[in-house]
Amino acid sequence: MTETGSPVPGREEGNGASAHAAAALARLDRIPIWSLPNSYLVIIGLGYFFTFYDIADIGYGMPAISKQFHLSGSDVTFVALSVGLVGYAVGSIIIGGLSDRYGRLRILLITMAITGLGSFLDATATGVITLSIWRFLTGMGVGADLNLVSTYLGEIAPAAKRGRIANLTFLVGILGQAVTPFVALALVPHFEIGWRLLFVIGGVIATIGLVARFQLPESPRWLALHGRVEEAEVTIARMEAAAVAKGVELSEPQEVDVSLQRNTVAFKDLLVQPYLGRVVMLLCMWFMWYIGNYGFLGDAATLFSAHGQAIGSSILFLGIGAIGYPVGAVVMAFLADRVERKLLIFGSTVVWLVGMLVVGTLASEAVLILGSFLASFALGLFLQVAYTYTAENFPTRARASGFALSDGLGHGGGALGALVLPTVVASASFFVGFAGIGVTGVIAGLIALLGPRVSGRRLEHVSS
Repeated sequence: MTETGSPVPGREEGNGASAHAAAALARLDRIPIWSLPNSYLVIIGLGYFFTFYDIADIGYGMPAISKQFHLSGSDVTFVALSVGLVGYAVGSIIIGGLSDRYGRLRILLITMAITGLGSFLDATATGVITLSIWRFLTGMGVGADLNLVSTYLGEIAPAAKRGRIANLTFLVGILGQAVTPFVALALVPHFEIGWRLLFVIGGVIATIGLVARFQLPESPRWLALHGRVEEAEVTIARMEAAAVAKGVELSEPQEVDVSLQRNTVAFKDLLVQPYLGRVVMLLCMWFMWYIGNYGFLGDAATLFSAHGQAIGSSILFLGIGAIGYPVGAVVMAFLADRVERKLLIFGSTVVWLVGMLVVGTLASEAVLILGSFLASFALGLFLQVAYTYTAENFPTRARASGFALSDGLGHGGGALGALVLPTVVASASFFVGFAGIGVTGVIAGLIALLGPRVSGRRLEHVSS
């Protein structure tokens, strides 16, 4: 149960420095409640809000963009999803991974700045080339930010409530996906520049999130393991005092052995067991999940429209169904620390399969709304518990890097799903296409069952 690594050159050396860090982490881990201001959860959640707003807005805007820019079906898929997903993977791996060396907060500020800039630039696109460039930039920021929000939150939340706190924060974010269709419905069908206004709104949200993040502290866990124990202790002491003020009796600290870390990008630390096996397992899980996730989010409005529904009606059906996002997040907030997380992941994918089968029947408008609700409900259940689970599987020295490889490269499945779903629907049937992406979701859930147990365990224990 050791976070292995090498001493930080130029800092305190030897067992004394490691013991100092271990003592700080023990103090942090004995705090049983969220003891930072609740406003911090909202600030962290704003990152999620932009992420899910951005994932949704391009799908709702593409029918109008396609018409104005005279795009073919392959061009639509390329711009709507593939370019952004490549940027997502690049950003998560390169920018997100840098936080293992330079700290969580510094990179969190950079990623939100990139997402805001990208979203504003999306609104200025004059054709497929400029839109592709700006979607790539936005994707880089979104991918890195999603990585770091999950990593950061997991490092400061108490072990016994890590899942619940993460899902409550996620609830703030998933509202972005729930409200986006209604914003799109008000803008896209009625205004020539409606899709541009969608992106401008996203940029404004990101700007607010960037300004608010300056209030957040650096992860004390990251600080302690990089030899900056005194800085970590300032935040930890503040958290202890807040917990005591709320009537919490703090237990005696229980230390684990730790070693200070070099300031290097930590991908090489993931090439040994058990981390290599976990990267492969989680990458496969995310790859299979994102096939259906992005196929549905990116193509559903267009496919509904192609099968007889007006653009406004297609968005409306998905918008009503999107109520399932926050409902799923609330349900998971109550379950995340009561049931082992990998079991919850699997259960969520079963709900997803049912939703896709219902959508695939294309039986009536009511059925499309019901299927959309079940799909959104499953996404609300799955996403944050799976993000939390992914970050928990890796040690602090390489947590963001492990998340980046797993989730970032896993987004290749999203590009595949976005390309394949319309093809399958056209060549086979609507039902076969949506049933297929339902099955790939369940496969992701089965893969998750191969992972370690994490619920309620200290991060240093899970990552040993």
